Amino acid sequence: MSDYVIRVETSPRSVDAAQWDTLLASQKHSTPFMRHAYLAAMSESGSASKRTGWDVRFFLLSNARGLVAASVVYLKEHSYGEYVFDWAWASAYQQHGVPYYPKAISAIPFTPVPGTRLLAVDGSARNALLSAMIDWCGSRKLSSLHLLFGDSDDVAACQSAGMMLRHTVQFHWQNVAEKYVDFEQFLMSLSQEKRKKIRQERKKVSNAGVTFRSIQGAAITREEWDFFYHCYERTYLEHGNPPYLNRDFFTRMADAMPENWLLCIGSRDGIPMAASLLGISSTTGDSKAGKVAFGRYWGALERVDCLHFEACYYTPLQWCIANGFDRFEGGAQGEHKMARALMPVQATSAHWLADPAFADAVARFLEREDQGIANYMQDLEQRSPFRKEPS
Repeated sequence: MSDYVIRVETSPRSVDAAQWDTLLASQKHSTPFMRHAYLAAMSESGSASKRTGWDVRFFLLSNARGLVAASVVYLKEHSYGEYVFDWAWASAYQQHGVPYYPKAISAIPFTPVPGTRLLAVDGSARNALLSAMIDWCGSRKLSSLHLLFGDSDDVAACQSAGMMLRHTVQFHWQNVAEKYVDFEQFLMSLSQEKRKKIRQERKKVSNAGVTFRSIQGAAITREEWDFFYHCYERTYLEHGNPPYLNRDFFTRMADAMPENWLLCIGSRDGIPMAASLLGISSTTGDSKAGKVAFGRYWGALERVDCLHFEACYYTPLQWCIANGFDRFEGGAQGEHKMARALMPVQATSAHWLADPAFADAVARFLEREDQGIANYMQDLEQRSPFRKEPS
């Protein structure tokens, strides 16, 4: 660390946005969700703020060349909105009279999208940044540091630092090998059973008189953003919870990074009644990971059989194929996604616990859990929806 200087800021306004985004663009697995504008909108809209349990810190590592590594860390008093579940760990701490909260996490609030968390010009800077983050957590007597859904470089740095790894399963659609020319060609790659099921589900939606259109980037109007939010909010409220993200957050997205959004609106008799919102990688800055779409949010004002599948999978996949996208990430969990050709992939998080006794217990737990995940992945791989070629 002798050649580096670490700075910790509590506001996105104290971080040079251009330097942050330039560093992000140089990473192998950058996503729009680590852009300065996205993180700033989370904080400044109040969606992920100290009031909601997301007390932000920006770690900035510099040397004579300038900014060489950076990460975002949140101090948290709860484990909501993370998608890597550690409630049992918190309960064990509580039972032993040891505080688990506040803890620190390096993650994107409410966004289980894998990608770079430790932005760095090289491995040396990445390791130095992580070491500084762990030291900072230790000096403040925090129980733990968790890096969620990191990329392969992050994972390697975490392993070198002695952090424990935890694996989960997500479901992603790939369009790399085949490069489908249209949705019909994609359907023909599936088994007859799965192909028939998708056609039946789409027919139910079309027979109900619902059609979808896709609007990208700056073409999305204020009224369309308002309609989307009405659908999104209603879906949360129907499940008894307020939405994580407020309307101001999406206003900031429309203003600061419109190129990273795709809105699919379903209408019946010309009246909008459902919407899904996807994050999309831009053609600049995120190209190392290919062109990727990320399923994020949806909602509907009416109940129509199979509407969710059309809004969240079939319309987005059709758009991805038409626009030459390489991958569609469907978010955390959900075996039902395999029937729509989203295949299981392993996502990894890393964990540092300050207390050696708890760390040892969690390490034993993770060893057992990892075997279960390995068996689960093996089982899923035997249930491929794709057509089997004759041997």
